[in-house]
Amino acid sequence: MKIAIFPGSFDPITVGHESIIRRALPLFDKIVIAIGVNSSKQYMFSLEDRIGGLIKCFENEPKIEIDHYTGLTVDYCRKKNASFILRGLRVAADFEFERNIALMNQAMHPDIESIFLISEPKYSAITSSVVRDIIRNNGDIKQFVPSSFKLK
Repeated sequence: MKIAIFPGSFDPITVGHESIIRRALPLFDKIVIAIGVNSSKQYMFSLEDRIGGLIKCFENEPKIEIDHYTGLTVDYCRKKNASFILRGLRVAADFEFERNIALMNQAMHPDIESIFLISEPKYSAITSSVVRDIIRNNGDIKQFVPSSFKLK
């Protein structure tokens, strides 16, 4: 079974994340969207809200599982019997950053491959950080998040 982990903080999920995941569905038997929990990071949305938002977004996709984890992504892959880490690339800087992580992961666990999908051009400027700034300033985020996303 081809299982991929799509790790991230999803604070919040964006249409760019959603696009990468939906485009990757034909490539894998299962995609685990895994929220990495970092105790030193300040999140805008609670873990429960982020999990709920992902569940709502992908509720009709039987090949998708939503989970969370702490620690190294490659260790989590082993726990879930996943052989692939799925990542989206928006700009060249993403490639450099992700390439270095992929090389380190490969050194630790050579049996786990990193797979990169290029974002659709219309989503390349959208980041969770920018969406959070728009929220903080009472802007309209509808075009940047999945239609299922609701602010509380």
